[in-house]
Amino acid sequence: MTQSTPASDVPRYLTGDKAGLREFLDKFDVFLFDCDGVLWSGDHCFPGTVETLELLRKNGKQVVFVTNNSTKSRADYCKKLEGLGIPSTVEEVFSSSYSSSIYISRILQLPPNKRKVYVIGETGIEQELRSENVPFIGGTDPAYRRDVKPEDYKLIAAGDSSILDPEVGVVLVGLDFHLNYLKLALAYHYVKRGAVFLATNIDSTLPNSGTLFPGAGSMSAPLIMMLGQEPTALGKPAQAMMDAIEGKFKFDRSRACMVGDRANTDIRFGREGKLGGTLGVLTGVSSKEDFVSGPVRPHAYLDKLSDLLGSDL
Repeated sequence: MTQSTPASDVPRYLTGDKAGLREFLDKFDVFLFDCDGVLWSGDHCFPGTVETLELLRKNGKQVVFVTNNSTKSRADYCKKLEGLGIPSTVEEVFSSSYSSSIYISRILQLPPNKRKVYVIGETGIEQELRSENVPFIGGTDPAYRRDVKPEDYKLIAAGDSSILDPEVGVVLVGLDFHLNYLKLALAYHYVKRGAVFLATNIDSTLPNSGTLFPGAGSMSAPLIMMLGQEPTALGKPAQAMMDAIEGKFKFDRSRACMVGDRANTDIRFGREGKLGGTLGVLTGVSSKEDFVSGPVRPHAYLDKLSDLLGSDL
């Protein structure tokens, strides 16, 4: 359930407020950045993004890129950041696919004969599972990108090992650009047979090219309807992800700020994680009304990230 922000807690509008910007930035040592909708949209880097991040780093601020996009691995994200002119390292990136692989390999106590993961998703998930030596099936395998056949129904119903791998102990659902009936049918039956139901994240939509498209949560939605069961989510706003980030970077939460464009994921993530601050930007999903009057509100908000340059630090 979303933790509501008290009605009296009105976020501060900082665009153009030099003194307010300086005061806000001085409160924090670490900035956790959502990416799509904050730093860029699709393949378009917002003007001033590079300079803003340089300003923060120059002033001794630690920068961490926290993304729910499971289609890319940390290495892929690092390449994208560098391609947009944003210097970064793999260690600065924390994605939902990485969070999920860490959870499966280091936290879940799976039986020795049930350690395989059935993936609905793209290559980012596969790369991070490989990095943790987690065996998997599904994902980008062309064998699963086909129409369901009449004989599939009989084989699935019989639990035939030719179509239902008996070693699958986890179903992991992320954004999948080739979702189909067969993938969903297999996922449903794996969970019904005892597999753990996980989601990289539950974003209903994602921003691209100035509008919204189906997000990873839309991939899980049919399974939730079929199973009457919610998955354990491992991206924002799930606090399992916050705990993992804190464990890796060893920061003081009271001196950390979450920056995002989406109230119900990014801002909720920071609020429920009891970070010292949350900063909303109006270049992505949430509107000014969402930030000012919605149930989950940032501590402050800007028109765009580059407005931080107005602090003249």
